[in-house]
Amino acid sequence: MGRDKALLPWPPASATAVPSADLAPRDTFLSAAIQSLSLSTDFIVVVVGNNEPSLTPVVYANGAFLAINPDPERGQFSSLQVGLREVLTRGRDAAMITLVDRPPASRDSVQLLREAFEAAPQSIWAVVPEHSGKHGHPFIAGRDLMELFLRAPATASARGLMHQNESRIQYVPVSDPAVAMNINTPEEYSALLAKSL
Repeated sequence: MGRDKALLPWPPASATAVPSADLAPRDTFLSAAIQSLSLSTDFIVVVVGNNEPSLTPVVYANGAFLAINPDPERGQFSSLQVGLREVLTRGRDAAMITLVDRPPASRDSVQLLREAFEAAPQSIWAVVPEHSGKHGHPFIAGRDLMELFLRAPATASARGLMHQNESRIQYVPVSDPAVAMNINTPEEYSALLAKSL
């Protein structure tokens, strides 16, 4: 992308108002994600690595907590493990997990996922949104899945571990295309903005 995806301006009105890639906009993928999760969660933890100085103001301005991955070079899964340890330390048995390289899911989708998780039988370890046959984020992991993730090596992948335990995953259809989006290039971001304007 050439810049931190968490700081990409969002929603589109913010994106058109920011003249320089060096400026940290007020509304970003990260701040929008925090806001979309805030009504359906007790607290929000944002895991940062080397980007701590640029993300900290956004995290705190939006009422979230910060957890630092001391060795982000180990990869994305190691950041997930840092976040899950923080959630368990705060006495919770479930976590809603999302990435910041995408527009946030709607608050309705987030609430639907929470309700599905709360209604699911104990045999279900996670609920995952599904849009047009694609699975996405945020997803909710219960205690069993959290512990599985924490026991795995930092080189593992959440997707791989979830596929190995497919019978424990409940997929929840949503009408929100944002749950299945993934923005990795400037071209993908530009296309998203053009579609959203």
